[in-house]
Amino acid sequence: MHKLNIVLVEPQIPQNTGNISRTCAVTGAALHLVRPYGFTITDKQLKRAGLDYWDKLEIYEYDNLDNFFEQNEGAFYFFTTKGLNVHSGVVYPEDKPVYLIFGREDKGLDEELLHDNKESCLRIPMRRTLRSLNLSNSVAIACYEVLRQWDYPDLGLEGQLTRFEWE
Repeated sequence: MHKLNIVLVEPQIPQNTGNISRTCAVTGAALHLVRPYGFTITDKQLKRAGLDYWDKLEIYEYDNLDNFFEQNEGAFYFFTTKGLNVHSGVVYPEDKPVYLIFGREDKGLDEELLHDNKESCLRIPMRRTLRSLNLSNSVAIACYEVLRQWDYPDLGLEGQLTRFEWE
């Protein structure tokens, strides 16, 4: 089945969302945006980061997180610096949709949501003395870990030189 979904809850920085939309487009992951946003979808910075891929993006919008959960089923993973488990220590299911959920850049996800889903709270390892990775970098790391486990379905595994042949 292999269906990867990236969920941004109340994204605030248009450049991050633009970069994430580009990651989703090139990997085939669907992008789910949960309002309120800190920008408008037509924002120049948002489109600049992913402009030439915007029409290749599968995108969904929701009024709030409850609305998102009402409309979607599958395996939900909550990315947070507070997570108990490492993102690469999880086996992501291949037989149902997988949703990687990220909170807003300045606050992350609500702690009640994290507490209620503690086994599905994942963290990307980093130095303990620093606050967090950039959101778009975190999404890319998480997305590619899932795709690696799934053996990169429908993605090109070999590059091609423009002027030369690989021998």
